[in-house]
Amino acid sequence: MPLPFPTDPDTLRDRYRRDGFVVLRGVFSAEEVAGLAAAFDRQYAAGLAHPRSFRHANFHVRVADDPAIGHTVRMVQWPSYGDPVLNAIRQDERMLRIVEPLVGRDVKQIINQMHWKPPGAAGGDYAFHQDSRFRRPQEAYRNLGNSYVQTGIAVDRHNVDSGAMRVYPGSHLLGDVPLAARGSVLGSGIAEDALEQAGLDPSRLVDFALEPGDVGLWHPHTIHGSGPNRTGTNGLGHDRRLYINGYVRAADCDRGEWTWRDGVPVPLGEPVLVHYEDLHRRPDPHYIDEVVHAS
Repeated sequence: MPLPFPTDPDTLRDRYRRDGFVVLRGVFSAEEVAGLAAAFDRQYAAGLAHPRSFRHANFHVRVADDPAIGHTVRMVQWPSYGDPVLNAIRQDERMLRIVEPLVGRDVKQIINQMHWKPPGAAGGDYAFHQDSRFRRPQEAYRNLGNSYVQTGIAVDRHNVDSGAMRVYPGSHLLGDVPLAARGSVLGSGIAEDALEQAGLDPSRLVDFALEPGDVGLWHPHTIHGSGPNRTGTNGLGHDRRLYINGYVRAADCDRGEWTWRDGVPVPLGEPVLVHYEDLHRRPDPHYIDEVVHAS
């Protein structure tokens, strides 16, 4: 059951700890969502001009040659270095109100990411996984289960037809669950047999349904995945865009960009180490050698 925004911090914290995820309704207005959608359009147009995946320090554009829709942009990481709209949203006072009951007021960010899931694309689905598998090296992320929260702001409607996430309630209490082989979960399908092989009942899955302007939260150990966007089959197709920001209690993480110090926004400066291990060795703009294809 979604919660209204604003909601009582204790209620938010209790729901998150019980289920491993929360949906907050109506955090951002229609006008604000329109501004966010325009930022997505800007980043998509700029990304589409790249012949293959591109990186400049922490900023990363992942493109693909999708067999159904052609050249497309799957994801952009850390667009906030260059886009003031996206930067302002990740540090919005409402986002602090949402994450403060979970991680406090001294907060770093290790995820700043835009996702597209256009209708009819052959790729864009995500295998069931836990975000904890990507928090590497492990020693840099202490107390992961209590110090980190992932958030997603819906730009479009997220439902079964558009490929909304599906989550497994209570799975955050299981710790690390072996679900998928090493490598990318993007374009790897959403087969429920991976859950059965791990001793989990797929009938317990629920849809992580969002309306534009809603904010969803999920735990790093919450099992989730998503299928393709099938809205194009009825002639009324729409994208399924999601703006993801992952926050962490600063004292428990050796990486990441400072977001708030005692609740005060911290401006971005020179990029610091997050996930790109070669940041200091190769910070210059460059194309990544392999073209990313949808599978």
